[in-house]
Amino acid sequence: MADGPKMYFDDAADLSALAGKKIAIIGYGIQGRAQALCLRDSGLDVIISEIQASPNYQTALDDGWEVVDAATAAKEGDLIQILTQDHVQASVYKAFIEPNLTAGKALIFSHGFNIHYGQIIPPKDVDVFMVAPKGPGALVRECYIADTGVPSLVAIYQDATGNALKLALAYAKGLKATKAGVIETTFREETETDLFGEQAVLCGGVSELIIAGFDTLVEAGYAPEIAYYEVCHELGLILDLIHNYGIDGMRRRVSDTAEYGDLTRGRRVITAETRAEMRRILREVQDGSFAKEWILENMTGRPTFNALLREGDAHPIMAVGKKLRDMMPWLKK
Repeated sequence: MADGPKMYFDDAADLSALAGKKIAIIGYGIQGRAQALCLRDSGLDVIISEIQASPNYQTALDDGWEVVDAATAAKEGDLIQILTQDHVQASVYKAFIEPNLTAGKALIFSHGFNIHYGQIIPPKDVDVFMVAPKGPGALVRECYIADTGVPSLVAIYQDATGNALKLALAYAKGLKATKAGVIETTFREETETDLFGEQAVLCGGVSELIIAGFDTLVEAGYAPEIAYYEVCHELGLILDLIHNYGIDGMRRRVSDTAEYGDLTRGRRVITAETRAEMRRILREVQDGSFAKEWILENMTGRPTFNALLREGDAHPIMAVGKKLRDMMPWLKK
């Protein structure tokens, strides 16, 4: 069995690589806020950019930042971390960041979409690297405060200065990610696996499986409320077991009946045809078809996105779920 990817920990990273350098965070959303606060608490020099019309702008002010526009942040920053949403990164880069890039600066990403699919083409004289925490912003911040850090990915796309990896690991250490472990990858691997996981399993696969199970039970005459409990509400319990103990650990922590049903029926749901469609979805990610589709969707005002979202919102499971969740005040913690 081949060795796994290279991993880096605290002893491989030196915060002093960022001494005297200013880090510009473009976008004070979920990841932007978490990363900025962690970097500041690590003693690093951080500058924030956010649109004044955004609610995130006031959040940044409340957090004690002096907020500037993207062009100013890019001009003053030695390292520029772009944490706006994927579909706006290219326009922000072209309008505000690119004109203010000078040789020796660094562009940082936490997702490789725009670099991998050629929406952002950086000049050859700047470093380009990725530090991607494998957790939402709230968890990044929580684990920083707990002094544990969130495992993260690191990738070097362009090493103009010869110091890109040192800078990337120092940035990761500023998030305390090196306490948990930083795994080496590439922009291509991170982007393609991330998109596939979202589409085929984590979001698309799971949500459609829940809805299909709900429809099957309701069409067979069972109460929608009972169906919701069995195919959606209890999923959280199973996912917690998988998250904490792995699939094998989950199987040994449910009833023998449930375990036998898992082992004998799961492959009748996820069939060879399902796996073939997964491979097709992966090919669409790999050859850029999905990226082109998503970019065009945003350029034309998201007609398919909005229509499908309205259709999904109108499904009976949404109303049933809301009614039942309103009966569970503990979920609102």
